[in-house]
Amino acid sequence: MESKTEGFFPESEFVSRETWEKLRLYADLTRKWQASFNLISPKTVPDLWERHILDSLQLYRLRPDPLTWMDMGSGAGFPGLVTAICLAEQGQGWVHLVESNHKKAAFLRQVIVETAARASVHPIRIETACSTLGDIDAISARALAPLTDLLNHAWVFAQKKPLLEIWLHKGLDYPAEVRSARDLWRFDLIEHPSLMQDGSAILHIRSLSKRN
Repeated sequence: MESKTEGFFPESEFVSRETWEKLRLYADLTRKWQASFNLISPKTVPDLWERHILDSLQLYRLRPDPLTWMDMGSGAGFPGLVTAICLAEQGQGWVHLVESNHKKAAFLRQVIVETAARASVHPIRIETACSTLGDIDAISARALAPLTDLLNHAWVFAQKKPLLEIWLHKGLDYPAEVRSARDLWRFDLIEHPSLMQDGSAILHIRSLSKRN
């Protein structure tokens, strides 16, 4: 039985039953591959559905529009691959999954094949993604790096697209990260409280620019 937290995401609210089943398949594949590869922290495996799938699903709940995304440091695919699975029912939008670890990249490709997710995998470093990817509308990342570092990666894309959206899952210490980032960057910020963990948030950042 899945966590009671699933009640925050009733199937009929914003994704189809078919998409819900694809997310369950994704969870099953993650557990299967985890036995051979360290895709996620072992201590989070028992709570995979809530800690990873539903936590990532919050992004699509907030921004369901068929955008072209870059998911930085995708790892096992959270949140980017969850977004890509959800976009499949729209038949529009795309997610570029940037993951330099080749074993994790192989896992991502397998999930894409089995779920028909609207995504492609790029086994490259984030620093080289700008020269590889085309135009993108939004960037996502989860549990990857401090906010200042993430904004530095995003800046290359923001210079080409001033309306770039940046969506970042952040933990309990995110207010301190925001304060530190504002010493170096200017940006508009909307904080969306997490449904999964009190005190955590999904940060929506726009109008990124460097301070002089």
